[in-house]
Amino acid sequence: MMLKLFQIDAFTTKVFGGNPAAVMPLDSWLPDAVMQNIALENNLSETAFFVKSGEGLYQLRWFTPTAEVDLCGHATLASSWVIFHHLAPQLSRVQFETRSGILTVERGAGETLRMSLPAASLSAFAAPDGFEANIGAALGVPPPREVHIGKVHMIAVWDDADTIKAIQLGNLAPVLRAVGIWGLICTAGGPTAAPYDFISRFFAPDKGVPEDPVTGSAHCALVPFWSQRLNKKTLRARQISARGGDILCTDEGARVMLEASCAPYMVGEIEI
Repeated sequence: MMLKLFQIDAFTTKVFGGNPAAVMPLDSWLPDAVMQNIALENNLSETAFFVKSGEGLYQLRWFTPTAEVDLCGHATLASSWVIFHHLAPQLSRVQFETRSGILTVERGAGETLRMSLPAASLSAFAAPDGFEANIGAALGVPPPREVHIGKVHMIAVWDDADTIKAIQLGNLAPVLRAVGIWGLICTAGGPTAAPYDFISRFFAPDKGVPEDPVTGSAHCALVPFWSQRLNKKTLRARQISARGGDILCTDEGARVMLEASCAPYMVGEIEI
């Protein structure tokens, strides 16, 4: 069986930036084990598979090299780019049926795309003794000033952007596993992040993604967090991985709007 595969760099205007996603349109679903093996073979942070279910409506699933996940922003953005540029160029808006509900992407200004994702709530975290120190030691930096927890992610906040830049990932997985969390968002904001409103990095070693280059789902928590802290509804964000990516973010209450570009890298076929 021959299947079409697109590789798209999301959250960037230039190839080799942003976060690469594999996108695979399907006529019908493959067995889960086959999709997982394809994602492992692709060896990208996410492979997206979608099946058309109506005009401008698609069922969408995402796989890391080791697991299916409930939400992935960059592969959703990349999937919409493929639809707008290859499969249904007449559309100005697409909707995806996912584990996280209906996700909408529409054409933005110029070549940008505007993606609506569910906002993620956070709560103060009563960290066990030594937890912040363990986080700092696993990242090679001083302990974070504060830690907040969500459903699957944790946000660790530092006072300056230089600390986020200096992070060197060590043995983080057992530190997160001990508190039942698999994703860590590291962030700093305000004047220290200039010319951005906030910067971040994201780590998910237990999902086969030691550091994700640019993470849409992390911004579901980051945007409302920094919107409240900075008293701003529209924020400029940058995820400062080695590849890096820029996102124009809007806090819409129950939803987060992320506006960014994509750069196509490859169109090909796989044989299974």
